[in-house]
Amino acid sequence: MQSDDAIPDVVIKRLTIYARALYQLHASGAATVSSSELAAATGSTAAQIRRDFSYFGGFGTQGKGYEVGRLLEEVKRILNLNEQWGMVLIGAGSLGGAVARYNRFAENGFVICRIYDRNPERIGNRLDGVTIEDVATLRETVSREQILIAILTVPASAAQWAANLAISAGVKAFLNYAPASILAPPDVRVHDIDPVAALQSLTYYLSPGRSDEVEPSSRTTA
Repeated sequence: MQSDDAIPDVVIKRLTIYARALYQLHASGAATVSSSELAAATGSTAAQIRRDFSYFGGFGTQGKGYEVGRLLEEVKRILNLNEQWGMVLIGAGSLGGAVARYNRFAENGFVICRIYDRNPERIGNRLDGVTIEDVATLRETVSREQILIAILTVPASAAQWAANLAISAGVKAFLNYAPASILAPPDVRVHDIDPVAALQSLTYYLSPGRSDEVEPSSRTTA
């Protein structure tokens, strides 16, 4: 297995796609899966899948494929999905409310345990069962509870300020829904979720004469 620094980010992103397919295969009762079958289920190629798994030592048996249950557990281990992750949500407006109510977070082990805002009219209200707290208390609480993941659903003008506050409390990973880029130290990961930017990249392929250039299996994940 190679060191984390030697594994490209794109490989880690593909692992999350493989994990989703493996969850589905496991739920359906499948015992084994070949690299070709997993490729068909994920829009990848058999060679790419074997190459990606080789970073972690490889998990299959030539001629027999992969044991679905074992491979799923290995991928979960690599992605640190065998534990529950507490998260904080910063920004309790309409977008924050929608994110807080997204039940697939909790279903997959990611629990929003604290919600913060600086609007006095929101502080003290409950959002999906969690009391909205004053963001002024974030640094002390998040540091004490050692929460490492934050979701930003604040306006663009407040994004860097909110990120800096969370980083000062020890947050190491951000899911950023704010329409703004965040500057963060090298040891802090930021994953931007920007639907408008995603749409803008899609419309490039909708120009006249470009339709034949789009591969049916082309896909990205946020």
